Amino acid sequence: MATQSNIARPAALNAETLRQFAPLITLGALFVLVSILSPEFLSVQTLVVLASDTAVLFVLAAGVTFVIMLGGIDLSIQAIAALCSVVAALALSKWQLGYASFGIGIVVGVLAGVLNGLVHTRIRIPSFIATLASGGVWVGTALVISNGGPISIAISDSKYVQWAIGKTFGIPNEVFIGGLILAFSFVIQHYTQFGRYSTAIGAGEAATWASGVKVDRYKVIAFAISGTMAGLAGVMLAARQSAGSPRSADGFLLLAIATVIVGGTAITGGVGSVTRTLIGALIVSVVRIGMTFVGVDIFAQQIVFGIMLVLAVAVTIDRSKIPIVK
Repeated sequence: MATQSNIARPAALNAETLRQFAPLITLGALFVLVSILSPEFLSVQTLVVLASDTAVLFVLAAGVTFVIMLGGIDLSIQAIAALCSVVAALALSKWQLGYASFGIGIVVGVLAGVLNGLVHTRIRIPSFIATLASGGVWVGTALVISNGGPISIAISDSKYVQWAIGKTFGIPNEVFIGGLILAFSFVIQHYTQFGRYSTAIGAGEAATWASGVKVDRYKVIAFAISGTMAGLAGVMLAARQSAGSPRSADGFLLLAIATVIVGGTAITGGVGSVTRTLIGALIVSVVRIGMTFVGVDIFAQQIVFGIMLVLAVAVTIDRSKIPIVK
């Protein structure tokens, strides 16, 4: 009996170790595969483009990681990003507020995230429904204030967008922004009370409530962070596209959720980290750019991301929390 137990324990340990390193192994395998199929993929120029393209996706996904760690979901991040891009473009082109325009866009994201959290916690609406509904509100607001079209940023105002699309020491500033968000998120997750309680809530919300933790407060904070990151991603998109548009972030919702889950954060909460999200963002970017290099149709790429998301959820989900799947 003891022998069987000793055999079972290493087997379980090996399985858990494999699960933890699976995203990193996958990233390495994808790099090798795409490089073999298309050697020019490893050129410096391509790798710089890869890093730059990954930055916006990572910023968006980093924010929603905090919500997913709690066992929730934020389906409004794409809409918030679009709204913030419109607000920033309006503030810059119509109101001539200069650099402050992008700050205003981010503040709108903060407020949207806080409202999402309050609707979820105060009215007791599941985060799935609360953020699905609010996403419609945010994108509708963007459509109203932009009259349904893009708000262009004039060439004369291009100096104000260099913080996002310019280069420092030959490296795109977007990469530095992504690095700052990674450092900020890492500190919050590993060195603050919020980070510790977020993991505890995701692992067992009822037990955390019973221990006296103000769970609702930390949920609102998580949604506020998600909204803030979505706002930052939105103003970065406005700078990159030289316009704010209700459609500027189209397609990013699936990519952001896939990024978090593919990186190894469990959709049921309690397991994961922002560093894993970075690995997930790189995986998604390598797949996306790699498919372009090898000639996969752009419309077929959504099929690949959908399959990736299903497989990632199947691997990371904690089935002990959902004995009955509905």
